[in-house]
Amino acid sequence: MHNLATRLRRLPPSCGPVRLIAVDGHAGSGKSTFAGQLARALDDAPVLHLDDIASHAELFEWTGRLLAQVIEPLARGEAAHYTPYDWRARRFGPPVAVPPAPVVVVEGVGAGRRALRPHLAQLLWMELTHEESWTRGRARDGAEQREFWDGWVRAELRHFTQDPSRPFADLLVRQSGKGYEVVPGPAGTVGPDQTVTHGDDPTAMC
Repeated sequence: MHNLATRLRRLPPSCGPVRLIAVDGHAGSGKSTFAGQLARALDDAPVLHLDDIASHAELFEWTGRLLAQVIEPLARGEAAHYTPYDWRARRFGPPVAVPPAPVVVVEGVGAGRRALRPHLAQLLWMELTHEESWTRGRARDGAEQREFWDGWVRAELRHFTQDPSRPFADLLVRQSGKGYEVVPGPAGTVGPDQTVTHGDDPTAMC
């Protein structure tokens, strides 16, 4: 993990002074866990969870809000302020700040979408099939979220059909017995030294 973090720090800034790193993949594929470990290896880099940007009314139609609240301020070298969504209360909360740190991690389904890619220093894709990912996600969230998951699956399939992320991924991330294996993605130009990184908790999955 630290080798990957070192390489990411060496990338040129992509959004003002910020190197914006996206972690995308299907719901349940382990994005949050991996992004958290990566952020710690990046000296506790800020992590923006797209679950805080999305809402019941806008599962994927949140691009404008993310650009206005986060991307545009960071591009100016200013702190961003976004209003996280409370999925239980079904309302947006008070603003949360995201500083223009050297590296900021954005994780969530759709983090590598077309509108965000021009602002990204690197796009990482969690390499797990949608069937496996959704099975894990459903097991994680329990029976009370069954109806939500039925709607989510339809929305996610529609999103990735219209705006796929994986073909543009610089790196593919696979969970392995020793942590994570990171390999070149469809858009990657990595060298032979970029092979395997190790997480702190190999069995942890989002």
